[in-house]
Amino acid sequence: MIEAPEIGVVYPLTDGEIAVNNLESARQRAWSRFWRDPLGLGFAEYIVEQEQLTAQFVGDSSSLDRLGMLTNNLDRIDAESARTALIHAQVASMTHRFADARSYLAKAAASREPCDVADRLSLSIDQACGTRLESLLEIRHSMAGASGHLEDLVPLGALLADLGKFDEADRIYRRGLTEYCGASPFAVAWSCFQLGVLWGELVPEVQTDRAALWYRKAIEYLPCYLKARVHLAEICLHCGRENDAEELLYPVVSIGDPEVFWRLADSLFAMRRFGDAEVYMEAARSGFEFLLRKHLLAFADHAAEFYLSGDYDVQRAFELASINLTNRQTLRAYELACATAIRAGKSDASSAILAAAQERWGGTLAFRVSPLSRGRRNGDSLRA
Repeated sequence: MIEAPEIGVVYPLTDGEIAVNNLESARQRAWSRFWRDPLGLGFAEYIVEQEQLTAQFVGDSSSLDRLGMLTNNLDRIDAESARTALIHAQVASMTHRFADARSYLAKAAASREPCDVADRLSLSIDQACGTRLESLLEIRHSMAGASGHLEDLVPLGALLADLGKFDEADRIYRRGLTEYCGASPFAVAWSCFQLGVLWGELVPEVQTDRAALWYRKAIEYLPCYLKARVHLAEICLHCGRENDAEELLYPVVSIGDPEVFWRLADSLFAMRRFGDAEVYMEAARSGFEFLLRKHLLAFADHAAEFYLSGDYDVQRAFELASINLTNRQTLRAYELACATAIRAGKSDASSAILAAAQERWGGTLAFRVSPLSRGRRNGDSLRA
């Protein structure tokens, strides 16, 4: 048995439901101030912060649409300013339009003094794209060592996990939780969720019990945390606890997230409630396609995994995984693209993807423990 995680948060945290209500009120007030004074100091920037939290923790993809409305209005009244360029870069990064984000950052840098927000965003884009990770690791270590803040420790932990340094990543995440002195349940739930992903998805031999404990902790701190509920529901399904998965997902079904529909359909199929399952599966497909039409790069990877599951539409899965890989050459993007190519019967494409992954990632520990490495050793075959 794995004992419940000991995290030792020093200060009492704001109740999760109260925090979400406060977030919604703050978000609405920020928009009201913006409409009264669009160029008011910090108004637009605060909207970006509140909408990002809403998208990340509540799972409200309409935040991305509202941020598009924000940038459209800034273009209308303040198109050439460095401030507008930086906000554009933040929004582009949120929607995984990383090339656009870099262009906007360059525009912002050309006309203003050095900016901590821009510097941090540039680091995040490099990390999201799998670019210059070893030098980035040095910078992340330095930042985390200087501040000791959770906002620096969690990105460091995520980078260590990307590089295959799983035990060190676990230590850094736990350090962030132990040393956290704030009251926000968002920050603590974020760290718990990352620990769940680490042990439930990233390590070579997943530890589902350990991952489930961290996902439950995330939900305990933030009951509305949609992603944590989806990931924990996946573990429940894997362990044959379909009723538990259903109970996790129904409280967030009204948000309209296609991953919730997808996993709910899986649980209903497992319980032989085929009519309801088909309804939710079609809702998932429609939901993914709706999001892809508006924000292709932001949802290409998750939609590819959906279409790959159960061989639902492997050709569509390969198409989306290829788009995701073109956008960012992370090891996980290579793994997904290779798996979809194999399932779609595209042996030449899978061999090419495997060779490209070897060239870019072959010298890392992460590659040596990746399914791609096993495929290389087994004659360019990869079991999806």
